[in-house]
Amino acid sequence: MSVSSMTGFARAAGSSGPWRWAFELKSVNAKGLDLRLRMPAPFDRVETEARARLAKALARGTCFANLSARRERATAAAQIDLAALESIAVAARAAAVKGGLAPPTMDGLLAVRGVFDTGEVEDDEAAVNAACAGALASLDDAIAALIAARRGEGAALAHVLKTMLAAIAALVEAADANPARRPEAVRERLAQSIQTLMESSRGFDENRLHQEGILLAAKADIREELDRLKTHIAAARALIDQGGPIGRRLDFLAQELGREASTLCAKANDVSLTAQGLELRAQIEQFREQVQNVE
Repeated sequence: MSVSSMTGFARAAGSSGPWRWAFELKSVNAKGLDLRLRMPAPFDRVETEARARLAKALARGTCFANLSARRERATAAAQIDLAALESIAVAARAAAVKGGLAPPTMDGLLAVRGVFDTGEVEDDEAAVNAACAGALASLDDAIAALIAARRGEGAALAHVLKTMLAAIAALVEAADANPARRPEAVRERLAQSIQTLMESSRGFDENRLHQEGILLAAKADIREELDRLKTHIAAARALIDQGGPIGRRLDFLAQELGREASTLCAKANDVSLTAQGLELRAQIEQFREQVQNVE
């Protein structure tokens, strides 16, 4: 499987009978899967099925699914109730003669409610069902295009993440090889510190002071942090090669990398090693920012 981004856009259109529609899908970053659908009548009857298809195809991200639809005007069927027209005409002429008014006109008679009707022809159930089925087929096309777009961006994102991991790994190796970590360098710094303390006061027990110095040296050792950093880097690389919905696990590894880098900085007893630790933290933070885009 390949790495997928959570951002993408796709569109698919279709038609059936008098209906024309277009499905637009847009997805952005999110902690989980959030589906937001807008579907007009009569297509709202298939919203549950549309939601299920989107949920099956996507693992994470906020996805906006918008269906726009229009119906071509059906030919109006004009209908005149001749019996009602004749009855109203007779009554209207009689009233006009009696009242000395002008005789009724045809347009006036046709304006009477119930005499003339131009109602549109309504779709039958079969036509509506066919249009809904066609809309779902368009949704499938849009989903396939959206997945392709997310994977295309994900491929570029995977390359960026691997480049960042290489930079992080290089900093870890540099910290591991830092001359300040050599045993003789550590002993020299401790000896200088102890000598300074001994010269500043005569109240120290020299043997006890050496023992405390050895304990401090052990606590300042960053071997465990370096080993865990290397392990997390290897795990992150394996996840990227594996692909699929790996965003949550990559984010966890990024947090662990940051935690180990912070501990390294806290334990570092040399300026150059501290500088490497700070740069390591900065690189890991950039890596974590990019991980937020991974599905």
